[in-house]
Amino acid sequence: MAAIFQSLGRSVLAGFVLVVLIILFAGGAGRVGEHAWWAFVFRWLHVMSGVMWVGLLWYFNFVQIPSMPKIPDEQKPAIGKVIAPAALFWFRWAAVATLVTGLILGSMNKYLAAALMLAPGLQAIGIGMWLGIIMAFNVWFIIWPNQKKALGIVQVGAEAKARAARLAMLVSRLNTMLSIPMLFCMVAQQNGGL
Repeated sequence: MAAIFQSLGRSVLAGFVLVVLIILFAGGAGRVGEHAWWAFVFRWLHVMSGVMWVGLLWYFNFVQIPSMPKIPDEQKPAIGKVIAPAALFWFRWAAVATLVTGLILGSMNKYLAAALMLAPGLQAIGIGMWLGIIMAFNVWFIIWPNQKKALGIVQVGAEAKARAARLAMLVSRLNTMLSIPMLFCMVAQQNGGL
């Protein structure tokens, strides 16, 4: 058992094996060909990737950014060269996975276009979708390009590096702010809308 937990990959794989066992135990295997089954799977994947994305967003804003001034200068390279690039990798790709699974889910359930147009009865999910799209755009086209400069992945002068770090932080804070109504809208739609 310890061998499972000594590897992140094995731990994650074991989690998926448990899901399969739960499906088999609960008798869900017979539903695999049904549309509702696949809609459920994509909703689950959407929620899982969203938890990773928003979890990392909140980690950056509630833990890493406020802690950086307290870390001695000689220890900061461990954050900037090891932890932050790894966290930003999962952060970026969790944003893509959340967006893609959400769009697939909306398409599968035939509400994608109507929600994006904020049709009556779909305003909550539509607003949530637009907020998620804005947040994903911010991740890939503002935060990540500026973080590459701030972390030294892209070489720039000290002044440009400081500006990039500040802009990445401010847009990350914007995404943190947007995540609150985005999550509200997603939950509101699942529970009868607004």
